[in-house]
Amino acid sequence: MALNISGLIALVLFYAMTLAIGIWASRRSKKQKTKKPSEVAIVGGRNMNFWLGLFTATATWVGGAYINGTAEIVYLPSRGLLWVQAPVGFAVSLLVGGFFFVNPMREKSYVTMMDPIQEAYGNVMTSLLFIPPLIADIFWFAAILASLGATIKVILDIEGYLAIIFSACTVIIYTLLGGLYSVAYTDVVQLIFITVSLSICIPFAMVNSATESITYTASHHLFQAPWIGNVEVPYLGRWLDDFLYLVLGAIPWQTYFQRVLSASSTKQARLISYFSGLGCFALAIPSMLIGAVAASTDWNQTDYGLPAPRERGESSLILPLVLHYLCPMYVSIGGLGAIAAAVMSSGDSALLSASSIFAHNIYRKVLRKKATEKEVLWALRLAIVAFGMMATALAFYSHSIYDLWFLGGELVYALLFPQLCCVLFIPSTNTYGSVIGFLVGFLLRLLAGEPALKIPPVICYPGCSLVDGTYIQLFPFKIVTMLITLLTIVFVSHLAAFVFQRKILPIRWDVCKIIKEDKVIVSSLQREEFEIVQSTENCGQ
Repeated sequence: MALNISGLIALVLFYAMTLAIGIWASRRSKKQKTKKPSEVAIVGGRNMNFWLGLFTATATWVGGAYINGTAEIVYLPSRGLLWVQAPVGFAVSLLVGGFFFVNPMREKSYVTMMDPIQEAYGNVMTSLLFIPPLIADIFWFAAILASLGATIKVILDIEGYLAIIFSACTVIIYTLLGGLYSVAYTDVVQLIFITVSLSICIPFAMVNSATESITYTASHHLFQAPWIGNVEVPYLGRWLDDFLYLVLGAIPWQTYFQRVLSASSTKQARLISYFSGLGCFALAIPSMLIGAVAASTDWNQTDYGLPAPRERGESSLILPLVLHYLCPMYVSIGGLGAIAAAVMSSGDSALLSASSIFAHNIYRKVLRKKATEKEVLWALRLAIVAFGMMATALAFYSHSIYDLWFLGGELVYALLFPQLCCVLFIPSTNTYGSVIGFLVGFLLRLLAGEPALKIPPVICYPGCSLVDGTYIQLFPFKIVTMLITLLTIVFVSHLAAFVFQRKILPIRWDVCKIIKEDKVIVSSLQREEFEIVQSTENCGQ
């Protein structure tokens, strides 16, 4: 296949337009009069209007992996539509986040999601808990860059590494120049482009002569198993576990809190959370249809030929393959632009998310407590460049980074979500519970194994089975690990307070300083100290 010159020109123009919008937004953000320019970069000065917030919140979740992965799961005969959990899972997650988490986070005027954890559990635990989301954000950006590189190679016949480098440089430049405002304004353009481009591609793919009716193939075996799919009884536990992971595990991310903390009011923040959930679900529909079309296509009638994509191990590329082989070239180029837009809309969010926590919670509050606003801004920019370069380098190892990102996401779910719930809703927890909960959750998750990374399980939960030489956990161990972590934090916190308050252990051993004279510091988040009655007589009463 020859190099597609027109497609290359169109893609370069799209990148140039995105970069221009990002630079324009960065200049606009500098006009805001505030004593804290770092807050403008991180949370938009807490003055972002509703529509801008809604677009950027939706675009953050509708990334390259989201639209590619949805199409792939619908296409795979072993999965199908019933296994497409992300659209509903993210929608429910954003509803839960808006209902329970927006108010307590905004009441204290936090800048990042790590602020309440840092107030309650201190700098050491904050630094430890920063590691899982940092790893996940970097691997996330790397995974979607790798996906874009493979897509551009399919459609334009350009070496993937060129697309990876060019995309990463574009995202890094406009993100470090304008912070959240550059990310938000480019998200608006990218989201519109995703919606329009994929919607235009679908009719062309569906009427292609090689494609049968998707309504027929939904329930009939033609070229492969029906694309509706099914969930067998032994897999119900795993299906539920994955769904709850998407619902609850999607909450403890800075990308989410960055949007709701930047809104101009709490009411708008909650509405942004609710409506962006509906937007995520709606924007998955084009990808679902493309996956159904791929499952309904006789690939022998196309230039792709046989064997089919799943037999060649190219199921992950099913969306660009449909665009390239079932649509006219000018239409497929528009679809490629949609994928590129999706990659940038989630990539810039991941970069800004990790960099914001580093600059605000690590650099300002741990490494250099007397840092000026200018220093914090430079720490933010340098972190964006450093994390962006790391993700770009990792993108060339595309066979394993997606699995590493998924494992990182599970660690965020198992370790960070319980900690966030405790500091916001269970103020009686303390640093001792946080530390032990972290260690227990981390150990339980690693001992459960990871088949994608060939890590065998040490703990075989009920239903654990050997499939093609790999152990698969069918038991809902993710939710169990998260709940055990949560209960451990609560139990150890109360136990530590009890043994120090009763003088079972000497006060000098209280290295975390939860006891101060005759008081127990339950949580610095509440900024209150609850007096402990030490009199035996009073205790008896």
